[in-house]
Order: sequence, then structure tokens, then C-alpha cells
Amino acid sequence: MAAKTVKESIVTMTELVLPNHTNQLGNLLGGQLMHWIDICAALASYKHSNKICVTASVDRIDFHHPVKLGEVVTLYASVNRAFNTSMEVGVKIFSENHTMGTRRHTNSAYLTFVGVDENGSPVKAPEIIPETENELRRFNKAMTRRQERLKSLA
Repeated sequence: MAAKTVKESIVTMTELVLPNHTNQLGNLLGGQLMHWIDICAALASYKHSNKICVTASVDRIDFHHPVKLGEVVTLYASVNRAFNTSMEVGVKIFSENHTMGTRRHTNSAYLTFVGVDENGSPVKAPEIIPETENELRRFNKAMTRRQERLKSLA
């Protein structure tokens, strides 16, 4: 199983915030955004492993700013690090208001996915090769988050 670069796992998803995606204040529902984050992260882990991937955990989702009805949401996901059978995927979310000409970073999330075979059993994930300074930083931070996750399970 050949190692892959981070850029080989990148997925970009774009969604338009419609009325059925919002609460009574006209803001994007957190649950709807979490659904999009999960799909985008699953696709990145699938691209990396060439296996169907299932969500193992969600470390955190930070909500920096509300996203309004009519705005365009763009999600960027990539595998930060591969462990034995699991992969940490980072997702960064931006909202754009094309009428106002604004774009802002609204959310960040870290999820762990596991690739599975046709019987649903975990399979080894290919190693990831960080190539840039930013990718190396995310690679190293992923190990720190993994250690914290494992500590909380003990």
C-alpha cells in the first residue's frame, strides 16, 4: 500500500444555504453544517484510502460566526494524518455573501474516520506524506489530538 500526499485527499464541497437549512433567526442549523462536514470528511478519507470510510469520532467543531440564509458555504477537507486503521481529517469552512462581496472563516472541525472492507472490518490506512510547512504542522498536531482522544477513553 503506497503512501499518499495530503493534496491527494483534498475535497472541496460547496453548498447554498436555503430556507430549509436555517433556524428561525435565518442562520444555518448547526446540525445541517455537521452533516455537510461529515460528508466532506468522509470523501477525503475515501480518496486517501480507496475504501469506504466510517466516522469513528468528532473531536470538535468550532462555530466562529453564524452563516446566513442565502450565503454560500465552502468546505475544504483533507487527511491530516493516518494512523493504523484510522485517519484524522481536518475540515475548514468558509461562508461567502456574494451580494456584499464578503468571505469569512466560520468553522473548523476535526474528525476521525476508519476505512473498512466489504465485511465492515477495519483495514490499514495508507501513510500520509506532508509536503508543506502547514501540512507538517497539521500532521504533528493530529498526533497530539489523538493522544488526547486516547487519554479520554482510558
